[in-house]
Amino acid sequence: MKNLFGLTLILASFWLINSGYFKPFFLICGTVSVIITLYFVIRMTKHDGEQFPLIMPTLRLPGYLLWMMGQIIKSNIEVTKLIWQGDKAISPTIVTVKATQKSEVARVLYANSITMTPGTITLAVKDKDIEVHALTKEGAASLKTGDMDKRVTALEGGK
Repeated sequence: MKNLFGLTLILASFWLINSGYFKPFFLICGTVSVIITLYFVIRMTKHDGEQFPLIMPTLRLPGYLLWMMGQIIKSNIEVTKLIWQGDKAISPTIVTVKATQKSEVARVLYANSITMTPGTITLAVKDKDIEVHALTKEGAASLKTGDMDKRVTALEGGK
């Protein structure tokens, strides 16, 4: 129930921020949209039993998003350098990294964060192992340090 209340606040706030209209017709449309979305969330929860942890409204999210944007920019620069250097600079590697997140949703966020950084692609998520293809051995080694994993775990409310 706590998650449902939090999700309602998030959806309503998101709708209001994006809409910017406070006329009755638009407020009714927003309310109906939120109710329909909540209906689908409740139905999905009954079928698969997965509870969505409210990692989105935490105070850590803006910091994580800024850090992630920095990683994407840094990786773009690295991949551009690799392209300029030619084939000899690329050393494709497949590694398996551990995911320390408690929930499946947070592990998916971690896997997607890996894929969003240029030069790495998540190939598979198996329980708490994530298989990743990296363009270089250095890129694979940076994933093995676990910095991104720790940040996603912190976002979830862990260490």
